[in-house]
Amino acid sequence: MKRRPRAVPRHHANFNILKFADDTSIFREVRNSTDCSQLQADLDKLVLWAQKWQMEFNVDKCKVMHVGDTDDSSTYYMEGSELTDVTSKKDLGVWISADMKCSKQCMYAFNKATRVLGMIKRTIRFKDTGIMLSLYKTLVRPHVEYCASAWNPHYIKD
Repeated sequence: MKRRPRAVPRHHANFNILKFADDTSIFREVRNSTDCSQLQADLDKLVLWAQKWQMEFNVDKCKVMHVGDTDDSSTYYMEGSELTDVTSKKDLGVWISADMKCSKQCMYAFNKATRVLGMIKRTIRFKDTGIMLSLYKTLVRPHVEYCASAWNPHYIKD
């Protein structure tokens, strides 16, 4: 009988880890070169754990994002490959940016809702108010409201 993989034991790890289905995120505060070295060691521990449980990370999909106003130009590696540095990333359907502003998420939700609304307008010939309202509530509004409490816009432009 095969044993199921366990979470990375907290007493062996100095980093914070978030897992959801097949997504894994690790993070830590980096203020100096020692913290950078620790984060690299954390990545190495994660790779060793994955190898032990015969799991694979798609290193091409692994990214680094420096959050906040620090000018960290450190390079990090997984399995010998350099990780790409990004300024924003989509995580569980929500765009997160390094400056922690929600403008990209607002634009993404607006564009998605507009495309769906356009599709409804093009394909529905009989535009009864009740039908259109039902289609809007079912197909458009969820894109605008998805995780709104997490990315709650506070700028007028958003």
